[in-house]
Amino acid sequence: MIEEEYSEEMLEWGRWLFAQECRFMQSVPKPSDLPELILPEIAFAGRSNVGKSSLINGLTGRLTLARTSNTPGRTQQLNFFCLAEKLILVDMPGYGYAAASKSLVAGWQKLIKIYLRGRSTLYRVYLLIDSRHGLKPNDFEIMKMLDETAVSYQIILTKADKISETAARQVYAKTVEALAKHPAAHPKVILTSAAKGMGIAEVRAEIAQFAHIKV
Repeated sequence: MIEEEYSEEMLEWGRWLFAQECRFMQSVPKPSDLPELILPEIAFAGRSNVGKSSLINGLTGRLTLARTSNTPGRTQQLNFFCLAEKLILVDMPGYGYAAASKSLVAGWQKLIKIYLRGRSTLYRVYLLIDSRHGLKPNDFEIMKMLDETAVSYQIILTKADKISETAARQVYAKTVEALAKHPAAHPKVILTSAAKGMGIAEVRAEIAQFAHIKV
């Protein structure tokens, strides 16, 4: 399978950080409810049912920290979690859920745009892509928004246990190629499976670097 290089120090710092307390802070349904800027933030975005909640639970080792569901569109607000009093994790509403009403979708889009454009403590968005399907048009829409707002983002391919190693390599290569055209995109792609624990240590190491930042 595809492997990325991480030092033992990076992996251990990530392991330690995510072994600490991770507490739910608040759900934010509208921009006026956003919490004050107190710690560096990283956010998770992706299409509905891409596996955001499963990844967050896998990273923190807590099965019910983020709510999981087989029903797309379950996360409808920005959910804030504080990790070790060093970093804030933000679970963003899933996008691309066709059954959602236009007014609800418009509300999500407004909330997300305001959050992305006005959050000085947001250091990276982790954009989750289902490895079975690869990048879709609505993923490119989000990537364009992130490029325009100059928010750094990195792609995490989820559910890699659902496809063959050959298929995983193909979607990995196509994703890396697509990112070359997007100025705000981090070039490194991480292949994961929350169910099998694949790539979890690497994602922890990536995120942990932001816990050193002083706001």
